[in-house]
Amino acid sequence: MKVYEYVGNPHVHTPYSDGTALHAEVAQAAERAGLDFVIITDHNVWVNNCERYYGKTLLLVGEEIHDVRRTPPANHLLAYHAESELAPLASDPQTLIGEVNKRGGFCYLAHPFEYGGRISPDLKPIPWANWEVTGYTGLEIWNYMSEFKALLRSKLSALYYAYFPSHGISGPFLVTLHHWDRLLAQGQRVAAIGGADAHGNSYSLGPLNRVVFPYEYLFRCVNTHILTDRPLNGTVEHDKTLIYDAIRAGRTWVGYDLLAPTTGFRFYARSINKEAILGAELARVGATRFEVQTPAMGEIRLLHNGRVVARTKGRQLQHTTVEPGAYRVEVYRGHRGRRRGWIFSSPIYVT
Repeated sequence: MKVYEYVGNPHVHTPYSDGTALHAEVAQAAERAGLDFVIITDHNVWVNNCERYYGKTLLLVGEEIHDVRRTPPANHLLAYHAESELAPLASDPQTLIGEVNKRGGFCYLAHPFEYGGRISPDLKPIPWANWEVTGYTGLEIWNYMSEFKALLRSKLSALYYAYFPSHGISGPFLVTLHHWDRLLAQGQRVAAIGGADAHGNSYSLGPLNRVVFPYEYLFRCVNTHILTDRPLNGTVEHDKTLIYDAIRAGRTWVGYDLLAPTTGFRFYARSINKEAILGAELARVGATRFEVQTPAMGEIRLLHNGRVVARTKGRQLQHTTVEPGAYRVEVYRGHRGRRRGWIFSSPIYVT
């Protein structure tokens, strides 16, 4: 099966909401970091006529929509390819999701679980609350800034992690992964993305003031990799369609590329003469053989409906089973004396 791999970041802000870099500056930072695409998702504003290539990086525009009047804050929705302003519908998440889909778009639940930072009321958690909704494509399972916020337990820890963030960043919250697995075990199809949630803001702590996370740095950390069935060709509409089709279909994995590049990861399921990649359905004929390949050494785990069914240390994993269900892959690597999350794939659905 011929596929083409690209990497981008689908959760970024500009001064149109609470970021600091303009669209062109974001795209230039993304290009320097080696990203193929970047998606602006400003809060409750859809900015038109900004989509274009900046060098080798395609900048697209979505929206992060939420009800600003809700107390406590919750329910941030990442809407893609809807091509219109939908923030007035934010007070009713199900209606909002339905309208995104009606307009030809799709959506992911942003930072569905969060822990607030303890040093400021501005760092309160913003989780997803209305889990009865349907029609969303997936979850943002790893949000870099959400994880950083959870590390800010004191002023001392804030100062330390502001200068040494890689010492604290370790992977998606376990509660997020467990909830994702519960949804998959219930038969729901839920894909995964990961994002920077980049703002580029400066923070002060006593006499110190600095930009803690420049856009370019974040674009080298937690990204979303996609697989397409055709190559990008440098034409905005053509490439936009391919990128969004891949994210919509869940042909994705979340990679912590700062540890080691995750480019080259592959996850296949095969049954007789049938084959599926991540995000796809495989109608099995007899047993199913799973194959995982990683670009560097790691601890590879294959999960079936949330339960680990195979694991190994190395660059390849193979496993054969007759059980239907949702299968996904996690890969971990050691860094600074701790095990860190490295790769988290969207599922393959075996029927």
